[in-house]
Amino acid sequence: MFYGDWESICMAKSFDGKTFARQLRPNGKSGMFSEGPGDNTRDIMVVRIGGLYHGYYTAYPESKGAVYARTSQDMRNRSESRIVAFGSAAGTGRFAAECPFVYYHKDSGYYYLFRTQHYINPIQTSVYRSKDPMNFGVNDDQFLLGTLPVAAAELVEHEGQVYIAALLPDLKGIRIAKLKFAPKPHPEH
Repeated sequence: MFYGDWESICMAKSFDGKTFARQLRPNGKSGMFSEGPGDNTRDIMVVRIGGLYHGYYTAYPESKGAVYARTSQDMRNRSESRIVAFGSAAGTGRFAAECPFVYYHKDSGYYYLFRTQHYINPIQTSVYRSKDPMNFGVNDDQFLLGTLPVAAAELVEHEGQVYIAALLPDLKGIRIAKLKFAPKPHPEH
């Protein structure tokens, strides 16, 4: 399991899926990598794309929230970080890139990024669509599809059906709904 400790991305292992042990680095600390001290590196999700694992996470250097990605073949050695989504309509504030989640829709060949801006008043997650899993727009909304009134969205596939899971409006639980991908409407419609 990968997790953020609000300073670094860390790893924990489990043999039963219930009890996890932090994996310490040679320096005796659990942090594997960070965007820097005080930059609040956290919210990682990992997905395998081709022969590489892609780790998407958030941080806010200089109080500017962005979605970052690093790639790895073995989950131990990683590439340098790269900003894959930042700014424009979703904003640049510290919490403008919360809980990034990337999903590959095999029928369309697109990658979808869900990036939360607000947990309450109003709840908002921006959704992006790109053929390149390392580019969802930096100060550019060309990949922005729109927003959803959900926070911390994640997608799950079960028996051919895709579901979206997100926090309840009061943040005290999770709600799940079926999700259907529809063709993007043409501007003239």
